[in-house]
Amino acid sequence: MKKSADLVLILFVLLSGISVFLPVGVDVDMSVQWWDKPAPFALLLLSIAAALYQMKSREETTYAALLLTIGCITGAFAPLILTHTVDTSGFTAIGHWLFLAALGLLVWRSLALLSKVANGNYFLAFAVPALFGIWLLYLWQVLTIGFGVPSVLLPSPEQIGAAIENNSSTLFADFYQTVVKSVLSGFAFGCGAGFLVAILVDRVPFMQRGLLPLGSMVSAIPIVGIAPIMVMWFGFDWQSKAAVIVVMTFFPMLINTLAGLQATSHIEKDLMRSYAASYWQTLLFLRLPNAMPFIFNALKINSTLAMIGAIVAEFFGTPIVGMGFRISTEVGRMNVDIVWATIAVAAVVGSLFYGILALLERRITFWHASYRRVK
Repeated sequence: MKKSADLVLILFVLLSGISVFLPVGVDVDMSVQWWDKPAPFALLLLSIAAALYQMKSREETTYAALLLTIGCITGAFAPLILTHTVDTSGFTAIGHWLFLAALGLLVWRSLALLSKVANGNYFLAFAVPALFGIWLLYLWQVLTIGFGVPSVLLPSPEQIGAAIENNSSTLFADFYQTVVKSVLSGFAFGCGAGFLVAILVDRVPFMQRGLLPLGSMVSAIPIVGIAPIMVMWFGFDWQSKAAVIVVMTFFPMLINTLAGLQATSHIEKDLMRSYAASYWQTLLFLRLPNAMPFIFNALKINSTLAMIGAIVAEFFGTPIVGMGFRISTEVGRMNVDIVWATIAVAAVVGSLFYGILALLERRITFWHASYRRVK
């Protein structure tokens, strides 16, 4: 069966060809064309060549996906070089922005092809979201530099990276105060307490009627209402932030663990009774393994809640260190690049925290139906 034409690649080649004949910027009050800048022009032609090769071959192989990805990367450098060498703001650089829009189509086709050939290849499966994230950062960089967005409104990724490098010691101290002291301790206490109370509630059913409505009520209290009270009770150091995190993470763990314990079917419980298993044996060998997907779901939810809770709580009183303190202080000083650097560190740490829990979940609950591959 003959494969249909790739409309996305056809549209990319068409838009890129049109952009070649349009101005890409202004240099010393003179309009600049693509061919006036040999290096960006050569990169543009290489990306078009990669698209034309894929249109001709119509292959859906790893080699074709990697070749198309290389075409995206080479093409992406063309607008990036232009934004640093000529004025690319407004309609004076219509060719530049038209090619950037066309490049989005090439990236779309490349990521779609990578996703299709990534079955069983963990490297390619990881590369797809990584490349998509890099593409978003690239757009951020090109748009902020190309349109001359003031850094006080939105700094470019390049400026944020420079702020991280120049303030690495300060950011590490903030990371240690917020993450190591507050987040990890509060997360451990909150999740551990929620897990133990869930087992207690499961063992003593009448507690469920009184405790779960109370949990729903406490969960509805906003952080900005809890944080000042905890600062008054536990002081300005990390203990008050850990207490906020305990309150935020306790009930998600309690509710998810209870739901997991109740997910065991009556047939499975009857089988354990036929083996003369006690309550604790049934809990350990049957019900807790069945509850693991629910428990890990709570852990992943709480990993993000803990980061948010710690940072917000630091707005209401903290020593002169911490991510929340850094954000509130540097905003007042108009050092927006440091604010974004702190946000970037928090986002990376939160993503790594979540990713580690997801990997642990995959290792421990490998038997679950959601991880079975359909051959």
